[in-house]
Amino acid sequence: MTNIPETGRTQRVQIRLIVIQVLVFSLLLTLGGRLWYLQIRNGREYSDEAKNNHVQQVVQPAVRGSILDARGVPLADNETRLVVSASRTELMKMEDDGKSVLTRLAGVLGMKPKEVLDKVRLCDSKTPQPCWNGSPYQPIPVTDEATTQQALTIRERAEDFPGITAEPTAVRRYGEPGKANTAQVLGYLSPVTDEEITKAQNTDSPYLRSDQVGRSGLERTYDKELRGKAGVTRYEVDNLGRVIGQAKNDKAEPGSSVVTSIDARVQAVAEYELNEAMKTARQAFDKNTGENYKADSGAVVVMEAKTGRVVAMASLPNYDPNAWVGGISAKDYAKLTGKNSNFPLLNRAIQGQAAPGSIFKVISSTAAVNAGYPFDGHYPCPSSYNVGGQTFKNFESQGYGDITIGRALEVSCDTVYYGIAHKEWLKDGGMNPKKNTKDWFYKTAHQFGLGKETGIDLPNEVSGRVPDRKWKQDFYKANKDAWCKQGKKGGTYVEQIAYENCLEGDKMRAGDSVNYSIGQGDTLVTPIQMATIYAAISNGGTLYDPTVGKAIVSGDGKSVEVVKPKSHGKLPFTRKTRNEIDEALAGVATRGSAAWRFGGWPQDKIPMHAKTGTAEVYGKQTTSWFATYTKDYSIVMTISQGGTGSGASGPAVRNIYDALYGLDDSGKQDLKKALLPTPQKSLPKIQQDGSIDAPEIKPYNPDSQKTPEEQTLAAVLGRRD
Repeated sequence: MTNIPETGRTQRVQIRLIVIQVLVFSLLLTLGGRLWYLQIRNGREYSDEAKNNHVQQVVQPAVRGSILDARGVPLADNETRLVVSASRTELMKMEDDGKSVLTRLAGVLGMKPKEVLDKVRLCDSKTPQPCWNGSPYQPIPVTDEATTQQALTIRERAEDFPGITAEPTAVRRYGEPGKANTAQVLGYLSPVTDEEITKAQNTDSPYLRSDQVGRSGLERTYDKELRGKAGVTRYEVDNLGRVIGQAKNDKAEPGSSVVTSIDARVQAVAEYELNEAMKTARQAFDKNTGENYKADSGAVVVMEAKTGRVVAMASLPNYDPNAWVGGISAKDYAKLTGKNSNFPLLNRAIQGQAAPGSIFKVISSTAAVNAGYPFDGHYPCPSSYNVGGQTFKNFESQGYGDITIGRALEVSCDTVYYGIAHKEWLKDGGMNPKKNTKDWFYKTAHQFGLGKETGIDLPNEVSGRVPDRKWKQDFYKANKDAWCKQGKKGGTYVEQIAYENCLEGDKMRAGDSVNYSIGQGDTLVTPIQMATIYAAISNGGTLYDPTVGKAIVSGDGKSVEVVKPKSHGKLPFTRKTRNEIDEALAGVATRGSAAWRFGGWPQDKIPMHAKTGTAEVYGKQTTSWFATYTKDYSIVMTISQGGTGSGASGPAVRNIYDALYGLDDSGKQDLKKALLPTPQKSLPKIQQDGSIDAPEIKPYNPDSQKTPEEQTLAAVLGRRD
């Protein structure tokens, strides 16, 4: 063993002690610096966070505002129901993800376990409905129709149902006053998504995880106003979570109510008459197809002529918006969206597009006059018109000799418009158009507001289509390859058309212009567009933005914001031309194609103006159109695959007018039975607390002693004593 000198050993110990001292001082210095950073430099920030850790927030959702008709009758409001909900975050903590709990819950609620499990699962691209598309951190409603006994069972056996709550909750209700469904106008609600919550965080209207959001109709358009502002109560708690005081309380502000221009009574009549018209059409025989008309869908719009406000808007098939409340079932979802559903969620009044047929002729008449053809000039109306070897027939192949444009409107003579449109096509250069074509017929359609949205305060309105030269070029580019591949000279009808389109589908052909002049071919319009146009003819030429919302009333009733009518243009005619068209449309109702539907109408007191339309659609039966107006209202009805305009839609439109003005079959007026003889200008009476006194609307009950209102509904719904 080597002996180390004592001095060397002492030096090594001293060095080690110095190193240890340096390390200790370094650690102390680092710790001190960190403490200075936490307590001095960022002390206030962490102090505030510490305080917040001792504050708990309790959120009180705001009560959603009501949607009311023009008299204050609730179309959509809230009611208290026993809602059973499941906390997904609690269920996920369990070994089986809560399946056993949900299975026991299904037994109590009388539901199938799979039905409950499906409602609680989260939606994604691979998960079909039903599923939960809201935030996974908020309670997921399983049912909003729990009985008192079911709720008591769940609460008394809380240990068997962890993560399950049963609470009285305000839920949306669509009451259908007087059997006025109004589904597509009102829309429906569904839970807010995490993405929507994130996007709205820095806005003046953030979402809560418990919020329901409007997905269509008025519920979507006025969602921000209807939703209100949630209340937040902040409690001070100790480290054990016990409340030691209240820090701050922001009261919930109930959502505003939206007063609409819809009259629930007129809405009920419009829906009933549209449905009856479709049922009657299905009993009629279509000689072209050898079977009865299908009449598979339809729409009707009743509009105030001087304001553009919508009094009634019906679309069939319809649906029950209550099906969405509390989460939609798989069965109901399939009924609304499946291949055989016929798409009842579609509002065909603003989203249904079809060729307009002869109701388009008010546009063609204006175009002809603006192109230099006198309204009172004389034009040949033969039974058919030949263009390039193709024969275009007059409806029912009837000729009237030389007639005026006004008379052509009255009797709906196609060949008068064929002739004028063909001449204008030739003036524009025919197949080799001039550099600056006049295109009067296409230009005038755009000036009437076609080819773009009307601006109605409902979501997802479609624009229709004006098949002008630009559209022709764009359509050709998109379809040329398919046409050239499918086309075959001398082949089937479809193959021959594809062949011709391949060669010259980008050119405006004579047949295109001729067909377009009577609202056929590639032209597409919506009922709301045509109701707006006919209302504008009535009021002298002003095109109003159609509106359903009439006023927004704050939850406390202190603030009322009126939705004022707005114009988006004027019709392109002189007062003289307007009056001539007005007189011709009155002739349609008295001696023209619609006269047989207005027998006994008091024309001297309430002048009626009308135009029938029967549009041909390739591969389908004809579309029925009926467009009308008085000095107060315009009404347009359409029925897909319904037959002729006056035959299918005419009687229903007449009955709606009878309801509005209180007329019987002979044309005698009883103002006591009139639902709305003049447009309602005032708002319903609003109380200081924000509530509105509204009359109750009772649906017609043939087995009861009729009230005056039931007597009115009985008369207008065709059940006259």
